[in-house]
Amino acid sequence: MNSNQLRLAFLDFFRKKNHHIVPSAPIVVKNDPSLMFTNAGMNQFKDIFLGNMQTEHPRVANSQKCLRVSGKHNDLEEVGHDTYHHTMFEMLGNWSFGDYFKEDAIKWSYEFLVKELQIPQDRLYATVFEGYTPENLEPDLDAKQWWKKYLPEDRILTGSKKDNFWEMGDTGPCGPCSEIHIDIRSDQERKATDGATLVNNDHPGVIEIWNLVFIQHNRKADGSLEKLPMQHVDTGMGFERLCMVVQNKQSNYDTDLFLPLTDKIGALTGLQYGTGGKSDIAMRVVADHLRTLAFSIADGQVPSNNKAGYVIRRILRRAVRYGYSFLGQSAPFIYKLVPVLVDIMGEAYPELPAQQKFIEKVIEEEESSFLRTLETGIKMLDQVIARSESEIIDGKSAFELYDTYGFPPDLTRLILKEKGYTFNHEEFTREMDGQKSRSRQDARVEAGDWIVLKNVSGEDFVGYDVTEAEVEITRYRKTVSKGSELYHLVFDKTPFYAESGGQVGDTGMLSNETDQIRIINTIKENELNIHIAEKLPANPEGKFRAVVDDEKRKLTANNHTATHLLHDALRNILGSHVEQKGSLVHHEYLRFDFSHFQKPGDEELTRLENEVNRMIRENLPRTEHRDVPVEEARASGAISLFGEKYGNRVRTIRFGNSVELCGGIHVERTGQIGLFKIVSESAIAAGIRRIEAVTGPRAEEWVNEQAAMLKQIKALLKTSDDPVRPLQQLIKDKSSLEKQLEKMSKAKATNLKSMLMEKVQMKDGINIIAEIVEADSPATLKDISFQLKGELPGLFMILGSEISGKAHLAVMISEELTQKGLRADQVIGKISGHIKGGGGGQSFFATAGGKNPAGMGAAINSALDIARGTLQP
Repeated sequence: MNSNQLRLAFLDFFRKKNHHIVPSAPIVVKNDPSLMFTNAGMNQFKDIFLGNMQTEHPRVANSQKCLRVSGKHNDLEEVGHDTYHHTMFEMLGNWSFGDYFKEDAIKWSYEFLVKELQIPQDRLYATVFEGYTPENLEPDLDAKQWWKKYLPEDRILTGSKKDNFWEMGDTGPCGPCSEIHIDIRSDQERKATDGATLVNNDHPGVIEIWNLVFIQHNRKADGSLEKLPMQHVDTGMGFERLCMVVQNKQSNYDTDLFLPLTDKIGALTGLQYGTGGKSDIAMRVVADHLRTLAFSIADGQVPSNNKAGYVIRRILRRAVRYGYSFLGQSAPFIYKLVPVLVDIMGEAYPELPAQQKFIEKVIEEEESSFLRTLETGIKMLDQVIARSESEIIDGKSAFELYDTYGFPPDLTRLILKEKGYTFNHEEFTREMDGQKSRSRQDARVEAGDWIVLKNVSGEDFVGYDVTEAEVEITRYRKTVSKGSELYHLVFDKTPFYAESGGQVGDTGMLSNETDQIRIINTIKENELNIHIAEKLPANPEGKFRAVVDDEKRKLTANNHTATHLLHDALRNILGSHVEQKGSLVHHEYLRFDFSHFQKPGDEELTRLENEVNRMIRENLPRTEHRDVPVEEARASGAISLFGEKYGNRVRTIRFGNSVELCGGIHVERTGQIGLFKIVSESAIAAGIRRIEAVTGPRAEEWVNEQAAMLKQIKALLKTSDDPVRPLQQLIKDKSSLEKQLEKMSKAKATNLKSMLMEKVQMKDGINIIAEIVEADSPATLKDISFQLKGELPGLFMILGSEISGKAHLAVMISEELTQKGLRADQVIGKISGHIKGGGGGQSFFATAGGKNPAGMGAAINSALDIARGTLQP
């Protein structure tokens, strides 16, 4: 059974058990501050478990794309070194929300594996929770009794709280779990060692394939547990491992999910997978990481230097580095694997073929960029080596290469080893741990338990129609972040828009006869609208009036509608390939990210601006449809965004020809926007462009500022006409003067060279020049150094010059002297301390700069001493 057939078999099995089949949620998480990526199948159902929303279907099943690379579930460093860890993986799951419980969950898991897939029953083991006395948690005897119907008792094992008690996080729903393990070893191995002794012992032949979680408790902020009013089932089965079992393989990478990828890598590199060693590890790393990259990019997360984008960039660079170090790939090659991945998984995940070209382009450009970074890192490492006075490089320097330039420590270790060096691993680890600790402290938010005042599931958002409403607080909690206390409030209904879809959250006031409380932001946590307040009302159970800051709301609506008009204009002018890749809608400005592989020209930007302003002048009305079936909305031509999670029913917004699925705030007619002005356009990532713009009063301010600046320029040029011509003349005159200066500088350099030729001292067959000179720039020192090297054999030259108040040194050494062990980079590294600076270079030429010109004489004398000591017979 191939992987596509196996996935369908699972979904069909649970469809017959009256489960509603739902699509995978995006791999990149939004509106959940505790997660960057979907790391388990249950993530999209958290609000149901937390009681924040009702479920439409009490039984659900799906195949969820997941990513585990950071935080609690960090598998990254193990990926590639074994045959079963992955970054991106699929999780097959079935859920019960207050419906069936342990009996059916256990029965159906056994039925699917043994009856449906024909997996031998005698290879299966089940684990159940053994209990935990410190928290008064009883052993899960119910699960054990149900398993006895299907497995002999010697293959029903008990597990600790660590292995058999599942928790969503530090707080929230939790409960005992029952894991299903399978022994895929040969009959001979099974006879020699009882598989029961290998369960949960990291043995590659005895592995967990399915976890059945029975959610029946809630973990409070103080660590205590309380019973949930409803019991749920949450199961997860690793699809890659299941494929390995069903396809009778010993490695996930030997299944049809990975083998075509490793075959293609072999074809591209000339190496064969399966020979063992570093090249096999590298091929597994590249194959695994490609899947992560492709799915993340398809869901809207491109590599960047921030948050989720930073994680994706790290994964890509790890793949490039393994290709560079162990597969001999110094040019981009990973992007060439995308078509193979689309062939494997495109049928189940249509977002892959839909965005194939975009995925390829982003990966190719990121590969090229990091390969250049690797070259830079190698040069910087050479400078570090030159400055080092021992064969052990300090760990701080190795960490700076890693942290600032993305230069991986194992590659640093490899290059140093080739040169007879190493680095201080303890120092590196201290620096790494320190950074992680600082990051954790920066991100740390302590949240207390919710104090529930009214049992209300969710809340009504009335902000599309009004900006004021009478409300009651249904729950609240206190939070502490960086020593500052704030309160999270949830209302029974709210006019406040919670930050989502790129639009910032509303601010405003909450008041009654006794309290005036500022709402400083409104955020969405999963499906809960949370109002952030600086203090708690004296009587939280009172009635309040919630009032949105109307002026900010109107300006934000202007900018949100303008993004829709801009999106439409971009597709009309640049092409239908343009897709939104992110946005920020603020009351001050708007930012719109879109896919396009070249910089739009000035003429195109002008056309975009004109097109948006034309739609504004037409005063197009807003046509809004709420609660529309999502497929009906898409059939009407409404644009949806890859990576966004849409419900079964959606809202559509139309202005003229622009129709989008959108939950944000918009103007009633486009004329309200007034004016649209682009203020910048730039590239933010491979294949992603960004336009920033202002509207309404802010656009008027921008135009007035530009007019005032133009007026000032005219005054400086003393012209009331077009200032372009006099500016062009100024630039022409400047260029002419620069050429004259260059000519004078060359003449000065020629005189300096002649003077240095007269200063040459011959000693033991070595031409020595050691002088402090006058030079216009460091480039002059370099130019003269190379000229003299070509004219004087056996040259050792050290020059110093004070340029713009700074000390500059240059060392040039002939090749016949470098072969005797005298290296310019090592000399400059040892003498640059005299000028309170640093530098580097190559074996024959190196430079340094510093802030102490008075130390140049000592530096030159030190260089001469090093030369004598090295070349002395």
